[in-house]
Amino acid sequence: MIRAGIIGGAGYTAGELLRILVHHPAVQLSFVHSSSQAGLPVSDVHENLVGETTLCFTDQIDLNAIDVLFLCMGHGRSRAFWNDHERPADLRVVDLAQDFRDESEGYVYGLPEWQQARIEGATLIANPGCFATAIQLALLPLAAKGMLQHEVHVTALTGSTGAGVKPGATTHFSWRTDNLSVYKPFEHQHLIEVTRNLGQLQGSEPQINFVPMRGDFARGILASVYTDTTLTEAEARTLYEDYYATAPFTVVSHRPINLKQVVNTNKCLLSVEVHRGKIHIVSCIDNLLKGASGAAVQNMNLLFGLDPTTGLHLKGSAF
Repeated sequence: MIRAGIIGGAGYTAGELLRILVHHPAVQLSFVHSSSQAGLPVSDVHENLVGETTLCFTDQIDLNAIDVLFLCMGHGRSRAFWNDHERPADLRVVDLAQDFRDESEGYVYGLPEWQQARIEGATLIANPGCFATAIQLALLPLAAKGMLQHEVHVTALTGSTGAGVKPGATTHFSWRTDNLSVYKPFEHQHLIEVTRNLGQLQGSEPQINFVPMRGDFARGILASVYTDTTLTEAEARTLYEDYYATAPFTVVSHRPINLKQVVNTNKCLLSVEVHRGKIHIVSCIDNLLKGASGAAVQNMNLLFGLDPTTGLHLKGSAF
């Protein structure tokens, strides 16, 4: 069994990670660390786990007692954690923050659809951002063929869980419900990793105009992406289907897609159409799963030589 520990266990991503790992056939949860909730049952905070686990939060950390560590803390805190703790040489790490997405300190950027072979041979994984996952999966096949030579336009809506568990002015129900808003246009932090990675794949960085939006729903991301193309629609769909032929969670649909198809799953659904010289890709993911914790478990599976789908046959809802 793979012995796993979680740091930052009280947040949304940790809750989803726990939901997966308590039923993962190859994992034994050794500890769930939270300074603020130490001593409380995990199910007191993550109420969907009532009856699923008897684990309690702890403020103790024993890195020698585990095989893999998931870091689920806020951005910037992972580096601080390693300043205060020594990592055992054989401990594998999956960091869900943005601290090492530039692949510094020996981390590998953990987008399996792009670099599964590197993940399989790694010890340290930097999990991608949620918007970054949705956008990159929409554009990887084009970048791989050097076809991002024109401006790329992205509009993407995310659910309120993307802002984290700590309440804020724009996450309160009374403000968010029946409401839409733009935030960080052209400046969102995930654009850095998207541009860098697609540029590395293509050989030149694309120009991406990204307008993020807050949606009036709890979870999920829908990204609408388009750029100039000389491909026909049949050629474009073939390009995407071939690229993702061995990707177990990324599916190219021949029908229009919607957010409810992916919520509570580790899937990314893509639709690809061509209109008057523009290729239009719609990308849908669950921001907490394929955009965070589901991808983290997918990466863990690859680190330990398991089938990448192990423990991730999560079921969505039709309603």
